[in-house]
Amino acid sequence: MLMVGLTGGIGAGKSTVTAVLAEAGAVIVDADRIAREVVEPGTPGLAMLVAEFGDDIVGPDGTLDRAALASRAFVDQERTAALNAITHPLIGERTAELIGTAPEDAIVVHDMPLLVEGGMTPGYHLVIVVDTPAEIRLQRLVEHRGMAEDDVRARMSRQATDEARRAEADVLIDNSGEPGPVRELVRVLVDLRLRPFEHNLRTATPVVGDRTVVPFRPDWAAQARRACARLRHVLGDVAMRIDHVGPTAVDGLDAPDVLDLQVTVRDTAAVDRALRLLTDAGYVRDRSREQPLLHWCDPARPLEVTIVAQDDPEHEFALLMAEVIGADPSARAEYTEILRRADREETREWERTIASPT
Repeated sequence: MLMVGLTGGIGAGKSTVTAVLAEAGAVIVDADRIAREVVEPGTPGLAMLVAEFGDDIVGPDGTLDRAALASRAFVDQERTAALNAITHPLIGERTAELIGTAPEDAIVVHDMPLLVEGGMTPGYHLVIVVDTPAEIRLQRLVEHRGMAEDDVRARMSRQATDEARRAEADVLIDNSGEPGPVRELVRVLVDLRLRPFEHNLRTATPVVGDRTVVPFRPDWAAQARRACARLRHVLGDVAMRIDHVGPTAVDGLDAPDVLDLQVTVRDTAAVDRALRLLTDAGYVRDRSREQPLLHWCDPARPLEVTIVAQDDPEHEFALLMAEVIGADPSARAEYTEILRRADREETREWERTIASPT
């Protein structure tokens, strides 16, 4: 099962994206819909809210008067905490229930407006952000939904900034224009990334990156940061530290498009424990290496994850390499040539292999 987090600011147009994902067979878990569902008339959730905030939060038709609730729940932190203590467990329980009923080979898309604000992005295999500039979102909400401009701006101010959401995006979808190109982009995303990613996870098929040297990519650092956060989510305090190492960690260095990440643990027993946790989470061990090395399953982001004990000499070497090479332009140029030479040697070896008679 592939878990995808989907988010975007109010008015960004996430529904355009979820509609295409649903057409492609994805299971959509809509956080806003669940939040409404758990406080519908006759539910324990609504009864608990009434007990906490009073009968006046229910309208004449028996449904929750959200404006009345807001006027009582958002007056201070204590009242807001009381609201959250009632609704959050109910929402979490229903969310888990829906995800639990999804098929083993499902692509589950959790549509959650406050994904970034809640710091939950590392818990997903992939995060999609629907990105629309604030002024366009404001215009859409005022003109198409009839919302008051002051209300829209107030809601936006309580959400993450566009920049904060972009920093968490593995996939950034620009929805500032017409919906046609967005729909086609999402279809391509499903075919080329989401379906292969889900298959790779379910079948423990690793993605082994191409070692061809490519020009330096400024987004390597952000990609590595997100990958390290996912490792931390899986490993918790088993990992003493998690670092982006290797060629892609050197600013300005041309390198193979493979992120090298190093997990440092306390001792050999912790190495074994970290290895078990990561393989249980879908990382695939490279059995050709004696030292624990794992690959990830995302077809668009090759990773190599090494696990080392803190007293292993490789631990310090890997940490120092990027610093030393990055500080010396001549060393950086020399290392780039080493990488290119290794790439050429690997290519020639491959050519000799396919040309040799069987």
